Amino acid sequence: MKVKLQFDPITLEIYRALYTSVAEEMGVALRRTAFSPNIKERRDYSCAVFDSSGRVIAQGDHMPVHLGSMPMAVAAALREVKIRPGDVVALNDPFAGGTHLPDVTLVMGVFGVSFLRRQSRAPRRHRRRDAGFDGPGDRRLW
Repeated sequence: MKVKLQFDPITLEIYRALYTSVAEEMGVALRRTAFSPNIKERRDYSCAVFDSSGRVIAQGDHMPVHLGSMPMAVAAALREVKIRPGDVVALNDPFAGGTHLPDVTLVMGVFGVSFLRRQSRAPRRHRRRDAGFDGPGDRRLW
């Protein structure tokens, strides 16, 4: 039997802001540590927080075209790989939620964090030249 939690509007807003700030901080960390001008200067990336089923919880205020297709990329990663602590799945397949080949989506699990009651997924998407793949046309799930 499923238990449906009831949140009052104040608690709901607190959690919304909490998860949104996580997605925003992911973007800040990516931008501050990037070497590529595509990420550092153009800010051509997106970050979001998903639950363990691949549903969007929150997304940062980043590149909207990436965020629209990111749920499909996360679903593809979850179908192919059982993500464990320390795993990162990289994909850029346009038929698996990618926008086009130069964009890479990285999906990793977040485990054992107290404010994330369930396992969550933390994907981000950025340009391929910033990731280091085997060669042109490499579309494997890693």
